[in-house]
Amino acid sequence: MMVEHDRHRAGGSYQAYPGEPPRSRDNALRRFIGGSPTAVFLRLLFLSVLVGALMAMLGLTPGQLFWHAYDSARALIDLGLATFHDFGGWILAGAVVVVPLWFVSRLFATSK
Repeated sequence: MMVEHDRHRAGGSYQAYPGEPPRSRDNALRRFIGGSPTAVFLRLLFLSVLVGALMAMLGLTPGQLFWHAYDSARALIDLGLATFHDFGGWILAGAVVVVPLWFVSRLFATSK
């Protein structure tokens, strides 16, 4: 009888012996979803019932949550764009003063 660590080859990947069913795909699925598919399904079902009951008690619907998230994201984007618009205005207002002063200072610096 082989010990589990004897089945690993160089590089750490699992190698099945002839006649042994491949298990790497099943293990990858279990690692990805966080356990056996049945157990994960039952946990998700239980949590879905709890969250659904809580939402029903609060009078919330999935549509309301979606539109609230959409409106919040839209407001953040609009705020960010308004900030860039204001920042651009500050740059232009400062450039109206700074660039001519810089130009005049360069004219006087070259006349020496």
